[in-house]
Amino acid sequence: MDNNLIYTRRLFLSGAAAGAVGIIGSAALFTPGVFAQKLMQTPKQTEGPFYPNKMPLDTDNDLLMINDSITPAVGAVTYLSGRILDSKGQPMRNAFVEIWQCDGNGAYLHTGTVNADKRDGNFQGFGRFMTGSTGEYLFRTIKPVPYPGRTPHIHFMVKMKGHEKFVTQCYIKGHPGNKNDGVLKAMRDPKAYDALMVDFNPIKQSRIGELAARFDIVLGYTPES
Repeated sequence: MDNNLIYTRRLFLSGAAAGAVGIIGSAALFTPGVFAQKLMQTPKQTEGPFYPNKMPLDTDNDLLMINDSITPAVGAVTYLSGRILDSKGQPMRNAFVEIWQCDGNGAYLHTGTVNADKRDGNFQGFGRFMTGSTGEYLFRTIKPVPYPGRTPHIHFMVKMKGHEKFVTQCYIKGHPGNKNDGVLKAMRDPKAYDALMVDFNPIKQSRIGELAARFDIVLGYTPES
């Protein structure tokens, strides 16, 4: 990797939330008070068996690079952003957002993953981000891939002081594997199903085929809770 890419990563890490709008283009900061009605809570999803049972040495919001390594993970580079909102659409500050997913070979950062011998050692597999006043989060990761039994997805866990952890997953909108995924097939409400579907769109100005994905999470909390 050349020095320009190393510099890009450092810039991303130092100004992640502030730079999300510039990098992704369509990501607009949230204006409090836009929603008058109570929003539908993002559907909860199973945590699954692969939440890391041994944390990586690096747990920042850039999953493509581990510490000062110069070798990136294999996969379609994706800037994954969104907002953490309460039931009235107000941004949630100091929400601790965690994501985890399998690497480009379908292996998780977990001792129980079935194909550990194929795991991409350059993929962090897990990341964390603390939201600010706008409720925004941002991760640089890879577009999720399928593995036996599951359609592509990314796991989310949101933690806030005084509240139970909130766990869900997001999926690639229109992916053919969605119709056969056991977790998704259990969902009976079309609106709830659609709330978990995310577009992974090419970033027009990117020269290396980067993608942008946006997933807002509405918690069941009221502004007073």
